[in-house]
Amino acid sequence: MAVITSDRGRQIVPSTPYTSRIIKAGALIGDTKTLLSNWDIQKPVEDNLARMRHENLLGKASRSRVEDILGIFRQRYLSEPSVTIALVTFVSRKFPSAALERVLYFHAARADQLLHHVVTDIFLPMFERGLVDINVLEFQRTLAKWVDEGKMTSRWSESTLVHAAQGLLSTLRDFGVLQGAVNKRIVPVYLPIEAFAYTVFYLKKQQPSGAKLIELPDWRLFFLHPGDVERFLFEAHQQHLLEYHVAGSVTRLTFPAETLEEYSNVLAQR
Repeated sequence: MAVITSDRGRQIVPSTPYTSRIIKAGALIGDTKTLLSNWDIQKPVEDNLARMRHENLLGKASRSRVEDILGIFRQRYLSEPSVTIALVTFVSRKFPSAALERVLYFHAARADQLLHHVVTDIFLPMFERGLVDINVLEFQRTLAKWVDEGKMTSRWSESTLVHAAQGLLSTLRDFGVLQGAVNKRIVPVYLPIEAFAYTVFYLKKQQPSGAKLIELPDWRLFFLHPGDVERFLFEAHQQHLLEYHVAGSVTRLTFPAETLEEYSNVLAQR
C-alpha cells in the first residue's frame, strides 16, 4: 500500500482510500438539522429516509440532489444508532447551536478520511508553525500529490481536483475551522464544553483508558494536544458534566450516565 507523508515526516495510511464525495456534500449544517428535527427514532432508517424523499422535507428541486444529501447524512450520522438518537435529542431539546455544530463536525470528519486528514495533517501543522493564510494553489498541489501517491479511489481529473479543494475549504469554513469567504484563514476551533463532554463520552466507549484517551488523534480535529484535553477535562469536572481524578499514574474518568443516549439528555438539560 502506498503511503502519504505529512510535513512532520510521519506516514499517513488511510484504512480506506480518500473519495471525492466532499464535492457533493459540504457541511450541510442546515439540511442536517432539518433531517434530525424530522427524524423518528422509533422507525427504521430506511423508513425515515423514504419519508424524507416522499415529503421532500429538504425542499430541493432536484431528486439527485436529495439523494446526494441523504447519502452523506447516512454516512456521517446514521452508522451508529446511539449517535443518531443523541443528535436527534440535541436538536429537539434546543442544544446550543455552536455545540451541536462542533459535534456534527466531529462525526463528519470521522466519516470522511480526506476531510479528517486535511485538518489534522495539513492545517493543524500549518497553524502550529504560525501559518494561517491558505494558499489555494498550494493546497491543490498537496491534494494532487496525494492523488499521485494512489490514496484516492480513482485518478482525479484536474476538474475534480479543483472542485474537491473548493469543497473541502468551504466545508471547513462552515464548520468553523477556517474563516473567509474568498481568502481563507485557519482559526482555532471553538469547542464549547458541552461538545467536548459529548466527544469525551463517545471516545471513552472506544478507549476506556483515561490516560490513553487524552492522546487519541481525534483531538487534533479540534487543534487540541493532550495537555489541552486534560484542561478541558478539569473544566468539565468543575461544571459537573463528568468526574475526572488523577492520582499519580491512576486516572479515573466517570460520567453521570451509562449510554450515549442518556448522556445526551444530561447535556441537553443544561
